[in-house]
Amino acid sequence: MQMESHKLERLKMTETLFAFDVRNYQECQKAFRGQKSQEYYLGDYSIEAGSVIDVRADKKAVGSCSIIRLRSRTRLFFKRSWSHIREDATDVTVLWFVKRGTMSVSHPGGYSIARAGDFAITQSMTPFSMECQADEESRFEVLHLVVPTHVFRQSVRHDIATGFAVSGQARKFGIVERLLMDVFQEPEELAEHVEQLLLDSALAVLADALADCDHGAPARLTLADRRLRDVLRFVQVHLSDPRLSTTMVAAACGISPRYLSYLLKQSGTTFSALVWDQRLQVASRWLSCAQGRDISMAEIAFRVGFKSPAHFSRMFKRVFNKGPREYRAAFQGDVAHKAADPRVLAGINTLQ
Repeated sequence: MQMESHKLERLKMTETLFAFDVRNYQECQKAFRGQKSQEYYLGDYSIEAGSVIDVRADKKAVGSCSIIRLRSRTRLFFKRSWSHIREDATDVTVLWFVKRGTMSVSHPGGYSIARAGDFAITQSMTPFSMECQADEESRFEVLHLVVPTHVFRQSVRHDIATGFAVSGQARKFGIVERLLMDVFQEPEELAEHVEQLLLDSALAVLADALADCDHGAPARLTLADRRLRDVLRFVQVHLSDPRLSTTMVAAACGISPRYLSYLLKQSGTTFSALVWDQRLQVASRWLSCAQGRDISMAEIAFRVGFKSPAHFSRMFKRVFNKGPREYRAAFQGDVAHKAADPRVLAGINTLQ
């Protein structure tokens, strides 16, 4: 009885995460994370309407990670914003191996396209938007690994920016993909510890492959540098919170308010100057990009943490020598061009 129970448990390790067609595709937003919302992370997911809708994701859990094969015959869209991050702070890194079609990712650093055979990385704690486009045969397929970021960093210790994409034709990326596919396609022949060893090996090979890229590891950071990086990241995530304070940031980063002030002073700024500068820079990007042209001034002010539009307007004019309405009007002549360019940023400035 115990052996049969164990076998059934092993068979359940490969499961259908979701399947959408013309009958239920409009419910995808509620169902794409699985029956118990246990997979992926919060975001806006949508499927383009069409005569043929066939979207399916199958999942294989390996320890704390998930290998997922996603296949679709129509265009898919996903967006992860700062508001999603504040509501759901799931911290995972996703490794994408595009097998058919193209995957376009807009992120704070720019715009990336991963085509069939390419490799890409996204991270849930950085905002991004994604579009998955089928090929000329109406097929899109991607194999991806969802791995907790702290596990990912055990193998890949340097920072990799969201939206990182590179040709997967290099032999090492191919090895990683084959290892993951072998684990995914073997529902019961491999023991759990063997699957974990293969997954660990795949991450080790990936780390070596990434080290060969131009985006290799930066210089080693000092403890103070790492503390400052944590501070900057926390400020970015909570930028729209009008209650943001040195006490809040220091407590979240495990340091004292006094040490926080010291770190910022060493980098040539103060907490107040840092926060207001970041808020105004984000606002300026909303005002100058096509995506923000229909957003009211009050909403932009709220999104970046101002308590009132009037205060936002005064602070903005003080820095940019123009009020926010005048600033946006100066970009209207270029709006049509920007609206057609998918590389336009979503209005979020990321400190590297």
